[in-house]
Amino acid sequence: MKNIVRITFVILLLGFQQNINAQDWANLNRFRIQNDSLGLPSEGEQRVVFMGNSITEGWPNKDPEYFENPNYINRGIGGQTTPQMLLRFRADVIDLEPKVVVILAGTNDIAGNTGPMTLEEIRDNIISMAELAKANDIQVIISSVLPAYDYTWRPGLDPNIKIPQLNAMLKDYADNNDSLYLDYFTAMADDRNGLPIELAEDGVHPTKKGYMIMKKLAEKSIGVALKN
Repeated sequence: MKNIVRITFVILLLGFQQNINAQDWANLNRFRIQNDSLGLPSEGEQRVVFMGNSITEGWPNKDPEYFENPNYINRGIGGQTTPQMLLRFRADVIDLEPKVVVILAGTNDIAGNTGPMTLEEIRDNIISMAELAKANDIQVIISSVLPAYDYTWRPGLDPNIKIPQLNAMLKDYADNNDSLYLDYFTAMADDRNGLPIELAEDGVHPTKKGYMIMKKLAEKSIGVALKN
């Protein structure tokens, strides 16, 4: 009888925890304390916010020196899709009043992390983030989605075909709407439109060598954006 009670309690506790998580679907609380303590930029500060998923979140782990720059604010959350990022865009980007935002998003949408999405829907969510930024005088850098031949956690979705198609849409928008397009894909893709093992051991998340390529390209785009 006691075992049954314990099992029932555990099930109820897990259900309660899942309900709490569902209430913060976009993970708005993730950076609430950090954002409050960060405050607004000082005069002349050239703040840059990196908005993204696990590829952005994991960057400081492989290349910690890059984010020792106090002007660089990492707001990546692993597993997130563009609708989740769009919901937290005001709290984690606009309210921080950066000069520049670097948006890297889309691969988890293709993987279906929060349900099926068309490429057009993914593009439109990224466009919405860009429009919100520009309406608040923030320079926009739209990153290409990184190459991926397949997703180990959800195989068979043909990201090697879909990612180049989405990137073409993102580039077209950026080129025609006063935004910068940051092309990681061309510099990192192998002949299968995937990431070679030396750049991503799991085929998705960059190694330090992969992040070194990204850093060089990001710095060039950030430099241009800060001059605008």
